[in-house]
Amino acid sequence: QVQLVESGGGLVQPGGSLRLSCAASGSFFSIDDMSWYRQAPGKERELVAAITSDGRIDYRDYEKGRFTISRDNAKNTVYLQMNSLKPEDTAVYYCNGRVLHLSRRYLEVWGQGTLVTVSS
Repeated sequence: QVQLVESGGGLVQPGGSLRLSCAASGSFFSIDDMSWYRQAPGKERELVAAITSDGRIDYRDYEKGRFTISRDNAKNTVYLQMNSLKPEDTAVYYCNGRVLHLSRRYLEVWGQGTLVTVSS
């Protein structure tokens, strides 16, 4: 079994910051791409940012300059630093990883999600 566990969500005022973390555990060789998605109420899940195992990064346009994705391969953890948060950033944030399982198969694994609420 491979698990991704997110943490760091919560209530923050507009203009504030949060840092989300997502740690992988279980039996696997490595993790390729790791990504953050979010799903706002009544909307579809959307990609926020992605990072490859060698550090190449892709952001949605509206995140550039506000959100920063990073990872620590030694800790099998991906982070999302979110600054200048807006009410429209309110959503459940999900971590996603492409994991090379011990069976030599690639698995797409999702975390359970962490709620971010931006409100005064």
